[in-house]
Amino acid sequence: MTDTNISAQHSDILIMGAGPAGLALALALVRSGLSVRVIDRISPQTLADPGFDGRASALASTSWQMLQNLGLADGLWRDACPIDRIAVSDGLRKGGLDFDAGAEGMGVMLPNSLLRGALFEAASADDDIDLVMGAEVAIRAVDAHRATITLADGRAFSASLLVGAEGRMSPTRDLAGITLVQWSYRQRGIVTAVTLEKSHQNTAFEIFYPDGPVAILPLNDDDDGRAMASIVWTVPEGKADAWVSLSDRAFGAALTKMSGGFLGEITPVTPRSSWPLTLCQASAMVAPRIALVGDSAHIIHPIAGQGLNLGLRDVAALAQVLGEGARLGLDPGDLAQLKRYQDWRMLDNAMMAGATDVLNRLYGLPGSAPSLVRRLGMQIVGRTGLIRRFIIDEARGSSGDLPELLMASD
Repeated sequence: MTDTNISAQHSDILIMGAGPAGLALALALVRSGLSVRVIDRISPQTLADPGFDGRASALASTSWQMLQNLGLADGLWRDACPIDRIAVSDGLRKGGLDFDAGAEGMGVMLPNSLLRGALFEAASADDDIDLVMGAEVAIRAVDAHRATITLADGRAFSASLLVGAEGRMSPTRDLAGITLVQWSYRQRGIVTAVTLEKSHQNTAFEIFYPDGPVAILPLNDDDDGRAMASIVWTVPEGKADAWVSLSDRAFGAALTKMSGGFLGEITPVTPRSSWPLTLCQASAMVAPRIALVGDSAHIIHPIAGQGLNLGLRDVAALAQVLGEGARLGLDPGDLAQLKRYQDWRMLDNAMMAGATDVLNRLYGLPGSAPSLVRRLGMQIVGRTGLIRRFIIDEARGSSGDLPELLMASD
């Protein structure tokens, strides 16, 4: 840690990373009168590109409520596909689970490019948010009074608080000296978008196999009226390249077979991408004048589709803590205040990481005996109203102590 540059342009908060978590945090913080600057190496053209690349996210009901509170939901609603039901099965065997949230709904599916673009457009239009894009960081420094970021072109920016929202390879986390507990699942997630011969009826399907689950997540119909879905297929690391390199026809045939044909023929319509699956958990979410949100603090298995929702819950909690502190005249980088945010979020993040890890390992056990145990467990869950309600509340993101940004306004 070095002395800061007193000539640096100062703001209350410096957010490193213009992904969904970073931009949502910026929009939330300016509502409390805090000055915010966001720095990222990505270009504005990339952030604003609305092109659909097959990647989409499941936004829990409370995450969608956040977008409503930030004034973004109305503009995104036309492209958001409601998730009314979740269906879980052990392969194609009988005895699966159906979770129907009724009129409440579970949340929505939304293409990543549209979410990213809407957040960027809103942040760009806000005079209280300074976006510094296409920026290469040369020096990062923190002292007792401020954090300072110096760019390769010589510009310097300081703030009372530095927020790491860069993702799993977070330089801000490294600057803080926060260690990371992590391990590889030796699996890769393959993502693409497909058309379905039959309607998904706004249902998210999760089909578990020993090699990994196949998630079929509902999207809005395409321009020709064909049902669409986002696919997240977990495969062993050694098989991923072979699956990705298959022709569209062969890959679609494999998906149709894996689904048992209940959705008819499945046809890929976007290029496939894949990424290594890991579990990462930061040992802390704060340090003097530093806070972490989203993937900079935690990465979980995509088995439950909750990674982005956890990050947005971080955003809502940090925004509330800093907003309340601002009203009391507190320094945004006050460590006692930041530890309140950490205490609020660490348990929820750790519990979700543990739950997804256990699920992945449990359903990865081959053989008839583990399969029987799993199906018996699903029958118990299916017949126990309290457990079903808990799972639905977790899927909707409505359990626990919720920040105000995740709740409907009075």
